[in-house]
Amino acid sequence: MNFWEHDLTPSPLSLSRRGVGGEVNYYMEIIDGRKLNKEILGKVKAEVVSLSFQPIFCDVLVGSDPASVQYVGMKAKTAEAVGMKFHSANFPASITTEELIKEIKILNKVENMCGIIIQLPLPPHIEKQLALDALDVHLDVDCLGTIASEKFYQGETLIKYPTALACMALLDSINLDLTQKKIVVFGQGMLVGKPVTALLKFRNLSPTIITSKTSDKEKIIKQADVIISGIGKGKYITGDMIKEGAVLIDAGTSESGAGIVGDVNLESVKDVAGFVSPVPGGVGPVTVAMLLKNVLTVAKNKDLTPAPLLVKERGREIFK
Repeated sequence: MNFWEHDLTPSPLSLSRRGVGGEVNYYMEIIDGRKLNKEILGKVKAEVVSLSFQPIFCDVLVGSDPASVQYVGMKAKTAEAVGMKFHSANFPASITTEELIKEIKILNKVENMCGIIIQLPLPPHIEKQLALDALDVHLDVDCLGTIASEKFYQGETLIKYPTALACMALLDSINLDLTQKKIVVFGQGMLVGKPVTALLKFRNLSPTIITSKTSDKEKIIKQADVIISGIGKGKYITGDMIKEGAVLIDAGTSESGAGIVGDVNLESVKDVAGFVSPVPGGVGPVTVAMLLKNVLTVAKNKDLTPAPLLVKERGREIFK
C-alpha cells in the first residue's frame, strides 16, 4: 500500500491558538495538501497538452483486493484528468514471480509508456524486489527499483521519490528560508526519511537525522525549527516535544479507532506549532501530484515522434 492511499477522508480545518480569556493570538497554519495538489496538477495538465503524443501511465495490480482496486481507480481518474492515458495491468493473484516479470518487461516496451508502478503490497509468494527491479529504470516513477534508487541517491536522475518530493513541496509552499533553520528528519524509512534527507542535502542543507538509536532525541526535537516525520507512530509528536512556531511536515500514517492518523497529535500541538501538514489532507494528495509529475518528466524526455500505441505478444494486443 502506498502513502497516498490513506488520503480518502476530509482534512481538518485550521486550528486557532487562544490566549488568556479565550482571545485568538494567532493561528496555527494548516498546510493544505489538497490545494497544492490542484496547483501542481494544473501545471502538469498544461504541459501534457503541449506534448506531441499522449503519455501512458500504468499501474500493475496483482490480485483483486478491494482497497487496492479502489486506489488504482483513484490514480486512473487523476491521470486521465491531466490528459494522460491510464492502463491498469491486472493479473491474477496466482501469477508467479517469473510470469509477472515477463509481463512487466512487455509493458516496458509499449510505445509512449512514460511510467509504470507496481501496486503494493504484492501477494506473499511474489518476490517484491525482483518484480520492482524488472521495471525499466527510465519508467520507474515510484523510484523503488534498485537501479532507480541508486541513481536517485547519486543525483543522476530527474525521477525522484514522490513522497519525499511531496514533503519538500509542502515545505516550499510556505516560503520559509531553510538556510538558517534547524531541520530534523524523524525516521530513515525507504519512502520518506532516507530520500527526503537526500533531497535536503542536495540543496546544501544539513538535516539532523533521528532514529530509534539516537540519543538525546527529545532535546534535538525541542530545538528543531522544522520536523519532517515518517515514522508511522500515531499521534507521537505532541506539543510539549516541540519548540514554539515549529513547522511540522507529517508523512506518517497509522491505523486508529477513528481512522487514519499521522505522527503528529494535531490537538496537542495546536497551541505551539506554526505550520502543520495534516494527515489526511497533507502529504498524501501532493504525493499523487508528484507521481504524475514524474510521469510528465519521462514524457518530456522521450522522443516526441508519434508512434502507434500497440504492442503484440503471442498474438495478444496490449493496447489499442
